[in-house]
Amino acid sequence: PQSLALPPFVPRMAFRNGHVMTVAAWRRARTYPGLPPGEPRLFTTTPDTTVLAHVYWQSDRASRPTLLALHGLEGSIESHYMRGLASEAWARGWNAVLLNQRNCGGTEHLTPGLYHSGLTEDPFEVLAQLRSEGLSDFGIVGYSLGGNLALRMAGELATRPALAGLPVRAVAAVSPTMDLALCVDAIERPLNIFYQWHFMRNLRARMRRKAALWPGQYDLAPLDSLRTIREFDDAYTAPRAGFGTAANYYHQASAMRLIDRVTVPTLIIGSEDDPFEPPEQFRRPEVTGNPHVRMMVSRHGGHCGFVSADGYYAESTALTFLSAFRTS
Repeated sequence: PQSLALPPFVPRMAFRNGHVMTVAAWRRARTYPGLPPGEPRLFTTTPDTTVLAHVYWQSDRASRPTLLALHGLEGSIESHYMRGLASEAWARGWNAVLLNQRNCGGTEHLTPGLYHSGLTEDPFEVLAQLRSEGLSDFGIVGYSLGGNLALRMAGELATRPALAGLPVRAVAAVSPTMDLALCVDAIERPLNIFYQWHFMRNLRARMRRKAALWPGQYDLAPLDSLRTIREFDDAYTAPRAGFGTAANYYHQASAMRLIDRVTVPTLIIGSEDDPFEPPEQFRRPEVTGNPHVRMMVSRHGGHCGFVSADGYYAESTALTFLSAFRTS
């Protein structure tokens, strides 16, 4: 992956600030010319869990590569970058599968549980079902929390014997929260209070919907007193997923614990001015010492932004990277 020629990121002039880039990418109106409507598809991944995807099939889908796209915290298949990835993949002749994390995109009724940053079980089961249907060439792209998931999947492909032979050609992660504790520390800085408020507003609303749909499953008594993602994870995410505490959850679920074991071609796209993803995580020896992992860390880009004068750099670069490899 190190020898593949990939262009550097050149930001749109007005967005040469991490906060401006991040917020602009969230709020900027987008269109996706040429992308057909997605076909809803339900995947049962465990006996009590179903997840919703939107799939985009080429007419000869079995002979085409297939993109699996993973969104970030409180995102969904409707997140702008998810549909941007689908548009980019479709134009290049790929199939695309945009996958909701558990509960996201209005799917709280499909599972009693919650999603978390290390939950690779669902995307791996989706790939297994697609493989049983004749698809045999996959690429994975994840953003933010989905980037951590994508990198964990890359590491698990090399460490879990049950996954041996799963035809994943390459993986790309954009602004991945690969050291969860470090990223949560960063989002708790006073300068990032807007992002913390945004995520917590959505997380609290989701828990109220979950409690209404699954009576007796969730205690909402502490909910209104929670002000940070760490507090939310301590109260709900970590206990529900079996991690106990947020600190243990962040340690166990971080892709940093597996990145040195990755053997599939992997690309990480990050920026120095990401408001809540410190770039020092990309400089650790576990990352820099793995020849299968390529990093492209630019001066600008914000968090999941990467808006250039001619489009969305991370989406096109991720697909260029995936397209350079083939399954064996």
